[in-house]
Amino acid sequence: MVRQTKMSYISIPADMIHTVPASLLSPRKVHKQKEKVWRISLAKNPSFWAAGICGCVCIYLILCMWCGSDSGVVVPENASTLGFLPAHALATNLTEEEQSFWKQPDNLGYRPCLEFSKQFEAESLVVVSRRRRYLMVVVSGGLNQQRNQIVDAIVIARILEATLVVPILQVNQIWGDDSEFSDIFDVEHLKQTLKDELRIVSSLPSTHVMKRPLEESRTPMNATPAWIRSRYMRRLNREGVLLLRGLDSRLSKDLPSDLQKLRCKVAFHALRFAQPIRELGAKLAQRMWKQGPYVALHLRLEKDVWVRTGCLPGLSSEYDAIVQQERKNRPSLLTARSNLSYHERKLEGLCPLNAMEVARLLKALGAPSNAHIYWAGGEPLGGIKALEPLTKEFPNFYNKRSLALPGELDSFNKKESVLAAVDYIVSLNSDVFMPSHGGNMGHAIQGHRAYGGHRKHITPNKRKMLPFFLDKTLTEQDFNTIIGNLHNQSLGQPEFRTDKPGRDIIAYPVPECMCTSQSSTAASLP
Repeated sequence: MVRQTKMSYISIPADMIHTVPASLLSPRKVHKQKEKVWRISLAKNPSFWAAGICGCVCIYLILCMWCGSDSGVVVPENASTLGFLPAHALATNLTEEEQSFWKQPDNLGYRPCLEFSKQFEAESLVVVSRRRRYLMVVVSGGLNQQRNQIVDAIVIARILEATLVVPILQVNQIWGDDSEFSDIFDVEHLKQTLKDELRIVSSLPSTHVMKRPLEESRTPMNATPAWIRSRYMRRLNREGVLLLRGLDSRLSKDLPSDLQKLRCKVAFHALRFAQPIRELGAKLAQRMWKQGPYVALHLRLEKDVWVRTGCLPGLSSEYDAIVQQERKNRPSLLTARSNLSYHERKLEGLCPLNAMEVARLLKALGAPSNAHIYWAGGEPLGGIKALEPLTKEFPNFYNKRSLALPGELDSFNKKESVLAAVDYIVSLNSDVFMPSHGGNMGHAIQGHRAYGGHRKHITPNKRKMLPFFLDKTLTEQDFNTIIGNLHNQSLGQPEFRTDKPGRDIIAYPVPECMCTSQSSTAASLP
C-alpha cells in the first residue's frame, strides 16, 4: 500500500497575499511571483498582443487544414446548408478525361425566376384573409413521396382558396417511421415563406374542430384546377373542412403558370428540413467537400426495391430466391404488374443498376479511381457484399454512418425519413450526382440542382447502354467511347419541361420557374 503524506495548510486572506515577504515563500513560489510581474509587463505591450493573435490564427488554420474540422475555414463562409456548397475548381493535375468528368454543364444563363402575375398577387390578398375553408391532408410513402404530396396539397389549397392545416404524415408501412411533420420540416419557415400566397395553420381553429371533415380518397390522375373546384368547392363551402388522402401524383403536371411557380416556390424555398437535419446534413456535406470533389450516388439496392420492381439483384441464386419468395408472400408490394420476364425488364431499362453496373458506368464516364463517393440509400440486400464491385473500384466510399461522429445519428435511429433527408442534403451539395434508378428522390434532386444553377447530374440511359454491358467482344476503350456518347446530353444540362408531356416541374423547372431575361427578377435560394 502506498502511504499518503498528510499536508497542512495555513489560510491567508486574499487581501494580505501581496504583503507576504518573499522569504516566507518556497523557491517555486518566488519564481512564480517573478513570472507574474513579467506577464503583467508583457500584457501591457501592444506588440505582444499582435504577435499573440497572429500566432493563434496561424495555429488555428493549420489545425483546421490538418484535421478537416467543421469550423468553416476550408469551406467558404457563404456555403448554405439549404443551397449549395460551391463546386470545386478543376485541378491542373487532372487528366483530360478526369477534368471532363468533374466539369459542370453549361447552364445557358438560366436562373431562378418566380415572378407571379399581378392578377395572382391581387387574388392572394383575398385568399390569405379567408377563415371559412380549411383543407386537411394525409400524406404517405417515403420522404420524397411525402414532399411531392405536400407540394401538391399546398397548390390544391390555393386552388380552393382554403387555409391549409399542416399535413399529417402517415406511418410508413415499410420502414415503420412515425415521424411527425415538424420532425422533418421547418413549419415556421413554411408558413413565413408562403404567407403572401396562402394561409397555413398548425391545427384547426376551435370553430371547426367539432365539424366532421368531408373525406375524399379517390382523386383521379391528372386532376385539373377546374376539376378540383367543381368537385370540392361547393361541398367545402358547406362543410368548412375537407380531408384529402391518396394525393400521390394525382394533381396534373400541366398547370397555369402562376401555380407552376407556386410549386417551385414550395419545393425549392418553403419546404426546407427541420434545423437538426439541416445542421447534420451540412456537417456531413462539408466533411465530404473538404476532401475534394465528390460524387453522390443514390443506390436503390434495398430488398423492397427489388421486390417492387420485379427485378433481381444479381448477387447469387440465394438472394434471387429471397426476392422471389418475398413477392409470393407479399404480392401487394409488386408495383410493376407486367408479363415481362426479369431479363426483358432489365433490357427495357426498368430495373435498378446494381453495384457492378454503377462502377462500370462511372469508370466509362471518366470517374478517377481516387474519387470520393458518398452513397445515399438504405441497407442493400446482401449488405457489404452487394457493394463490393463499387468499393473495389472506388475505395474512398462513404455514407452517413461512416461520416458521422459517435452519437451524431443517435437521435435519428429508426427515423428513416429523417435519415433520407440527411442523404438529400449531402447529395444536393455534391459536385456530381447519379441515381441508380429513377424515382422520387432522383427527380427531386435533379430539379433542385437544376434550380441552383444546373449542377452536374448523370441520368443513366439504362435501356440503351445495357446491351453494351452484355457485349463481351467490346474493348474497354470502345465500351467507354460508346457509353460516353450515350450520355453526353444527360449530364444535367438545361432541359425544357415542355419538351415532353407529363414532366414534373419539380424535376424540370425550365422554363416556368427559370429564365435568362436580364429584366426578370431572380429569386435567390433560401
